[in-house]
Amino acid sequence: MKAALRTAVVVAALACGLISPLYAEDKQTWLTPAEQSDYRTTPDYNDTMAYLRRLAEAAPRLVRIEPFGKTGEGRDLYVVIASRDGVFDPEKLHAAKRPIVLVQNSIHAGEMDGKDACLALLRDMVITKSQANLLDRAVFVFIPVYNADGHERRSKYNRINQNGPEEMGWRANGSDLNLNRDYMKADAPETRALLKMFHRWLPDFFVDDHVTDGADYQYDVTFTIDSGPDVAPATAKWITDTATPFLEKAIDASGHLAAPTYITLNDETDAAQGLSFNDDPPRFSTGYMILENRPGMLVEMHMLKDYRTRVTGNYEILRGLLQLVNRDADRIIDLNRKADSEASRLGAHPLDNQPFPLSMAWGGGTTPFLYRGYQATRKLSEVSGAMWVEYLHEPWNVSLPLQTGFKITASSVPPAAYIIPAQWTRVIDALDAHQVEMERTTAPWTGAAETYRCSGMEWQPRPFEGHHPIFAGEGANGRPGQFGQCTLVTSTVTYPAGSVVVRLNQRLSKVAVQWLEPQAPDSAMAWGFFDSIFEQKEYGEAYVLEKLAREMMTKDAKLKAEFERKVATDPHFAANPAARLEFFYDRSPWADAQLGLYPVGRLTKLDGIPLP
Repeated sequence: MKAALRTAVVVAALACGLISPLYAEDKQTWLTPAEQSDYRTTPDYNDTMAYLRRLAEAAPRLVRIEPFGKTGEGRDLYVVIASRDGVFDPEKLHAAKRPIVLVQNSIHAGEMDGKDACLALLRDMVITKSQANLLDRAVFVFIPVYNADGHERRSKYNRINQNGPEEMGWRANGSDLNLNRDYMKADAPETRALLKMFHRWLPDFFVDDHVTDGADYQYDVTFTIDSGPDVAPATAKWITDTATPFLEKAIDASGHLAAPTYITLNDETDAAQGLSFNDDPPRFSTGYMILENRPGMLVEMHMLKDYRTRVTGNYEILRGLLQLVNRDADRIIDLNRKADSEASRLGAHPLDNQPFPLSMAWGGGTTPFLYRGYQATRKLSEVSGAMWVEYLHEPWNVSLPLQTGFKITASSVPPAAYIIPAQWTRVIDALDAHQVEMERTTAPWTGAAETYRCSGMEWQPRPFEGHHPIFAGEGANGRPGQFGQCTLVTSTVTYPAGSVVVRLNQRLSKVAVQWLEPQAPDSAMAWGFFDSIFEQKEYGEAYVLEKLAREMMTKDAKLKAEFERKVATDPHFAANPAARLEFFYDRSPWADAQLGLYPVGRLTKLDGIPLP
């Protein structure tokens, strides 16, 4: 009778929410797999999803798991939602002004700390209820394992820089693409699935969880939120004045040590030389968030800290963020609404608009930064022949210069719209993957449009993320690419029926600008989608061009003088017989007028264009 009464009391208490299942059952029941191993291991894909399904079954009114796509190897991709009142419809949540936080884990699948932190945080929200207040207003949405194929390429030898767990996943996906370089070009099936899911949920704050490479230092949690001139000004101010200091304080108060910057040393062997400027172009998740008009936080746990420290530190920054989002819910929602509105007016008055920043570099300023590093020795290595640094793990707290301030290195005044010829299907397909709004012309159209005449391009000889891009890829050996020059020209062009018109009076206007302005760092041209416009397809035999050259010089004395001057002043040209003959071919009626002419048009108005 006593046992039956005790059971009845427990059941009643559970039903009323007075106690949690963690205290009604053996506490071991709800330890995460990482906790069960004392943080020696991290669960594989199947065990991760099994634990999450147990949580969802135990708290069905609070947790839902939804598939959102498949990897290249056929694994299901999942998103997990925690909502305090059983509302899991994003439209209803947005209508109720419930801020949505989306956390992405294991995009680099050897860096899985965020995954195990999210399992523990979700448990404490819905089972132990110790963090239930984090769902008072906010909705917690997370991807447990984004790079699921890389996650299952497990080995103890995948990350030489990292201190545990015993086995970890691989950086790239099943096709050996780094998904955190794919946000703009969207080559991978995982990227395209994520973009579709992202726009369904349209979160109010995005987090990408990582683990560092680089220097050794005292911090175990580093983070950064972009706030440069390409971010909506009001959002940037909130990030700088409110979000960043709040998170730093919350992490430090938990017993972890935070650095509110991504730490990159100017000299990897000498920290005294200061910390480098960092910028996120849209190939990166957080750089892409700028185009989505949403704050995006990069979290980097420190690779050399033990796994327990890293997972619990990741837990604390997510906990702090959710506290902030609950507190500032109305402010964040309003900032995002205003940022969307600003983006939708980007091409409203193309003749009056200010230039839109496409790429940025360090502006030349520095700010004192209290760097909490370690003492180190430097000496010349007989192995590498370069300077070798050894960290002593004795604290070294020193004020160092942190490179700050932005210099815009490329910009463009946005047009009212772009027009893309129908035959450039890969370029159009990528915009469609981003769910940019597009219209198709119903008939051929001939009219005046701005475009670019480009020359001097050189391509990176070694592949980078499946391409030979014009820009230099990180970590690639060999000569980097050279962008050359693109000059605006206006000409009369004919576009076939079915050509795509992209108006910039839409929320995703910045995505279109970054993809279609050739000088942008992650544009379709930079990634090689327009390489064929630089390929000469027709040629003249040398004996034919010899005759042509003589005829042209006989008829045009100025041309003859120009040629002779170039021979006299340019030794490389003078020593190149093919280039000397090409000089005349390029100035003849047989030259390809389309060579180097960017096919995407810029429209200041849409009058007369045959649209539905």
